[in-house]
Amino acid sequence: MLRKIINIAGRECRQMYRNPIYLFCMLLLPVFVMVFFTTLMQEGQPQQLPIGIVDQDNTSTTRKLVKNLDAFQSTAIVGHYPSPNDARMAMQRGEIYAFLYIPKGTTAGMMTSTQPRVSFYYNAVVMVAGSTTMKDLKTICTLGSAGVGKTKLEMLGKTEDEIMTFLQPIKVDLHMLNNPWANYNVYLSASLVPGLLMLFIFLITPYSIGTELKFGHSKEWMEMAGNNPLIAIAGKMLPQTLVHMLVFYGFEFYIYHILQFPHPGGVIPILLLGWLAVLSAQAFGIFCFGLMPSLRMSMSVCSLWAMLSFSLAGATFPVSAMDPFIQGVAWLFPLRHYYQCYQVCIFNGFGLHYAWIHWVCLMCFLILPALVLRNIRRAMLEYEYIP
Repeated sequence: MLRKIINIAGRECRQMYRNPIYLFCMLLLPVFVMVFFTTLMQEGQPQQLPIGIVDQDNTSTTRKLVKNLDAFQSTAIVGHYPSPNDARMAMQRGEIYAFLYIPKGTTAGMMTSTQPRVSFYYNAVVMVAGSTTMKDLKTICTLGSAGVGKTKLEMLGKTEDEIMTFLQPIKVDLHMLNNPWANYNVYLSASLVPGLLMLFIFLITPYSIGTELKFGHSKEWMEMAGNNPLIAIAGKMLPQTLVHMLVFYGFEFYIYHILQFPHPGGVIPILLLGWLAVLSAQAFGIFCFGLMPSLRMSMSVCSLWAMLSFSLAGATFPVSAMDPFIQGVAWLFPLRHYYQCYQVCIFNGFGLHYAWIHWVCLMCFLILPALVLRNIRRAMLEYEYIP
């Protein structure tokens, strides 16, 4: 059995060498994806997002407010507009992501405590840019009102401690665990790039099996395995598994050792999760082809499943806030369990038993090929390829 597996693995290596698709999908494209996404968010957070100002009051207080806003790292004032309509049109043209509207009489209203209204408008279509500019605009408006209150209390002879107690009766001590920089690269690259790597595995696995049928080599393949589909699949997947593991572990070495992504969980969960991610993706690809022994259909289903994984993994929107039916469907996606294991055991540093159900689910995916081995054998020996 071992000799047959080695012979089939050697045959697969020769096919991988002759077909440039394997080189492209298993090495070149994954490396490009790693470098592209990690360098795309290299600064951690977006900086110098363009915003506009509509200052119809134009007093020393409002000018100081605008100057402080321009000092924020994540935003940059790129234009002053005479009216909100002009600023809105600039936002629609994509020149700015947000603008602050300070109507006439704002400073006088703050001094007389008549609660003047200051408005800010932001583009929520681009979620990260919208939330970032909204946070800065809200912060500067809060600081502006606090500054006016501080000035009035100083005129009344209040001490610094009394002023701070009045302006901030509750002092918030904020601690962001494991990622105090709020680095989007840590949050997104650690889940997005593995999802793309699993997408490539999803696609190349049914492709490698389906091409045996397409090019009329299926009977030769099964003959080398003694018509045993388990030996045939094991021999074909062995070299692919080694390449996928090399790429996946290379990515993990890159983000955790070179880029210094936080990983208080240690090395063991990282190695175990990478191994299970590769094998579960391959197992799902084999299962899809066995379920529908068609090169086109199996690759289409795997592609659809991989794309849905990004929405149902929970990295950008919590699964617990989705519809109950969608929450149940999310258990059928390997990337969902990968992200949960990463979040609990690697990023937060808890023990493996805290995410045991997700580790078990990843292992359950490894059983799926056993359910369709007989169907794969029948397809390889009896089916004719239909373009």
